[in-house]
Amino acid sequence: MTSEMQIHTIARQMLEKHGPAAIAQAAQNAIACERKGEAEEAKEWRHVEDAMKLMRGPHQS
Repeated sequence: MTSEMQIHTIARQMLEKHGPAAIAQAAQNAIACERKGEAEEAKEWRHVEDAMKLMRGPHQS
């Protein structure tokens, strides 16, 4: 199990490297893990995805 600090570090690094597309990439990684039956790893990717959404903040209009 990945720690909360590691999750946020991964999320921040992905956002810095890939920008907004990083959220979609984390979701795709989670789906790929789910298809392979890797539920725990998929759960961690979902956690990374959620962390990135929080870092991004609310949508602006």
